[in-house]
Amino acid sequence: MTDQGDPLARIADALERLSPPPVATDWMAYPAYVWNGRSARGVNVLEAPALSLLQGIDKQKALVVANVDRLSAGHAAHDMLLWGSRGMGKSALIRGSILAAQQMRPGSIALVQIATDAMEGLSDLFAELGRQNRNFLTYIDDLGFADSDSIGPRHLRSWLEGGVEARPANVRLAVTANRRAIVPRNMSEQDDPINPRDAVDDKLALADRFGLSIGFHACDQDNYLAIIRGYLEQMGLPWEESEALEWAKRRGARSGRTAWQFVTEIAGRAGHTL
Repeated sequence: MTDQGDPLARIADALERLSPPPVATDWMAYPAYVWNGRSARGVNVLEAPALSLLQGIDKQKALVVANVDRLSAGHAAHDMLLWGSRGMGKSALIRGSILAAQQMRPGSIALVQIATDAMEGLSDLFAELGRQNRNFLTYIDDLGFADSDSIGPRHLRSWLEGGVEARPANVRLAVTANRRAIVPRNMSEQDDPINPRDAVDDKLALADRFGLSIGFHACDQDNYLAIIRGYLEQMGLPWEESEALEWAKRRGARSGRTAWQFVTEIAGRAGHTL
């Protein structure tokens, strides 16, 4: 019990009452969770597109779906790094693969999304998940580290492989990033007269810890149109290829995200909800 005569003690007690300890999470009840560094919030419905609608990434899709299926079955599975062009379905593929595995084996696996500012709590999360009779894919979206951050990448390497607090057997980690190395690489690294290769190797070592490192690249015109066609034919909505191409031209990019934005436009005009 704190000394109530001490003003600092009274302030500390008041803060504890304002911030009660996190409520225990039922790790068997939900298809997905969001981890904030101290506790997890269950997500009632995991929103994900049908895998058949993810066009132009067939090879990447086959690798991710197979790996998630193994994890769901309790078999050996890889940690995954999905890197490359923005808007090409990296996050959607992870969610869709989990949903497909849940439909095949209900209750066998859950997705746990980790906020990028909640990584310091990963050790606590892994310890908690390791006690559960369920498999988990933990997921960090759009991960990146600042040049000055030397602690985050080292901790992540330790969790992935070889550390005393590495993630348990029923947990694997999936990360999406814009670049394969995750951390920035500058030309100054090449100018360092003291073994410049070490700095580059240290940064690439993080990517090397992932059993699967899968690249995603900007889609060509045919794949862009195929993505749109898949969604709009499923909805039964008419559309014009010329308008879809003009839509991408105005945005300066062809990607799955741009295609979905066009689908949203067509659906909205027709009075549909998504």
